[in-house]
Amino acid sequence: MRPGERRGAGLSEPDRLLLEAAIEQARKSEREGGVPIGAALGTRDGTVVAVGHNLRVQTGDSTAHAETVCIRHAGRRRDWHQLTLATTLTPCVMCCGAMLLHRIPRVVIGENHTFEGDEGLIADRGVEVVHAHDLRCVELMERFITERPDLWNEDIGVPPEGDG
Repeated sequence: MRPGERRGAGLSEPDRLLLEAAIEQARKSEREGGVPIGAALGTRDGTVVAVGHNLRVQTGDSTAHAETVCIRHAGRRRDWHQLTLATTLTPCVMCCGAMLLHRIPRVVIGENHTFEGDEGLIADRGVEVVHAHDLRCVELMERFITERPDLWNEDIGVPPEGDG
């Protein structure tokens, strides 16, 4: 385990509220035909200040990952260092970079079974990483990856077969 990383500790009520908001965003993206990943940004008491879901398919913007969309929706703030980001899937390197840029000190990760992402990057930089191991998040992603492997591979940057 890395510094600042917690596993299996159970979620606090505020963390659970943020993760619930993120899961609803993931489901919204799924209903829209997008990648079912959601994020929510909130205060230590669980008050949601912004939400977002993956909009890559819907907008054609390759940077519109759930976490970056959520951060964009939060607008200009001076309290980034007091917020928690909840995300249904472990964040990629781009989203980890956005967290570090904004000095978000905590992340609640719904699941990291289907994609390992770059959570080590943020943990090594002192971000508290909380793993929820939420089966709803796993089921959303496993179903999506099975049904839309082409779209999933596009999302994580895997070239189509035959492109060497």
